[in-house]
Amino acid sequence: MPGASFKVDNIRQFPDVPAGHPTFLQRLGPGLITGAADDDPSGIATYSQVGAQFGLGMLWTMLFSFPLMAAIQEISARLGRITGTGIAEILRKHYPKPLLYGLVLLLCLANVFNLGADVAAMGAAAHLVLRGPLDAYVVIFGLFSLFLQIYVPYRKYVRYLKWLTLVLFAYVATAFVVRVPWSIALRKTIIPSVSWTTDYWMALVAVLGTTISPYLFFWQASEEAEDVRLNKGEQPLRKKPSQAFEHLRRISVDTRVGMGLSNLVAFFIILITAVTLHASGAGNVIQTSADAAKALQPLAGNLAFLLFALGIIGTGLLAVPVLAGSAAYAIAETFGWPASLESKPRQVPKFYIVLAAATIIGISLKFLGMDPIRALFWSAVMNGVVAVPLMVMLMIASANRRIVGKFLLPGHLRLIGWSATIVMFLASLALILSSVRGLF
Repeated sequence: MPGASFKVDNIRQFPDVPAGHPTFLQRLGPGLITGAADDDPSGIATYSQVGAQFGLGMLWTMLFSFPLMAAIQEISARLGRITGTGIAEILRKHYPKPLLYGLVLLLCLANVFNLGADVAAMGAAAHLVLRGPLDAYVVIFGLFSLFLQIYVPYRKYVRYLKWLTLVLFAYVATAFVVRVPWSIALRKTIIPSVSWTTDYWMALVAVLGTTISPYLFFWQASEEAEDVRLNKGEQPLRKKPSQAFEHLRRISVDTRVGMGLSNLVAFFIILITAVTLHASGAGNVIQTSADAAKALQPLAGNLAFLLFALGIIGTGLLAVPVLAGSAAYAIAETFGWPASLESKPRQVPKFYIVLAAATIIGISLKFLGMDPIRALFWSAVMNGVVAVPLMVMLMIASANRRIVGKFLLPGHLRLIGWSATIVMFLASLALILSSVRGLF
């Protein structure tokens, strides 16, 4: 029927759909990595603060935010696969340049501050476990991550990142080292417990801002576009719709599993800190993820401390490439430069210069006197500013036939995507108003 939206189920009739059925693990890729990167050391700090301050009372936020996060990430991934380009390139081709430049600038600033806070947290965690010079650990972790991005081809690098997601289970394991009142935790997860205080609502804003972050939109879309370019025989779905059924189904599974893992791990971090730090009255002393790890040691024992600290280092190694890479992809796409983690630096020099600059500037914040807590604050503010207009543009682009052709969003993604946008608007507005009020 002319003008009707494209129904994925109809693609079963096309002969080009691969005959083989990929295994469950083969379906996991960009979505899994993106979800795992969301639980970076900065995110761990936020979830630890929430658990330490409010106990089990905010476990429900992980159940609430999961469909919102999964929907907006699936929409981002679909755009990358349908068009074969990243989000910044889509904006460059179809929307006003000032909008593009503003969004990408804020994204890059937020990523650099976030990256700086993450490498500082990794250094602090290594210092807690190994002792030695904290500043040296910060430099080592930052440069090691940069080295891997530059010298390890994309296909191999992605495999390493997928295996690195296993480190997140350190937080699940920690929950079974400490004593947890599971029946109460389950009830608090299902039934929201709202406290009508400013601190509670600011914590809620922080959780949503940490869970739904703009750099994740850019990264997952760019990774899908990268896969299109690298896999022989694959093309953007607009050009080869016969491949749509398999890839859109894979994206759906991959994204939901990745975001489910992300929220599950966040749930356990809140749970662990709630039953240990909040129960002991240590809620007001937790500012960083390293603070949480250190405070756990006398309360939950050395094993819980070690698992929590190693998790900070592992998630940082996973998140730093995503933060630097999403900034590099966004800038390269903004100016029409070739960009690929599979290419060598001499083939796409501008892309790698941006990637290296983002990493090095992030590392240097520690040595320029930037407090990691302050870096995290400014990252949250800028993410709040950029998230809503970017989410609006993602929803508009996904309804634009000049961009997606027949591949319009199914009804459930439209509904949840716009719901996520409205929720983030309210959360970002509260954060910005609170920040402005705090300045005066």
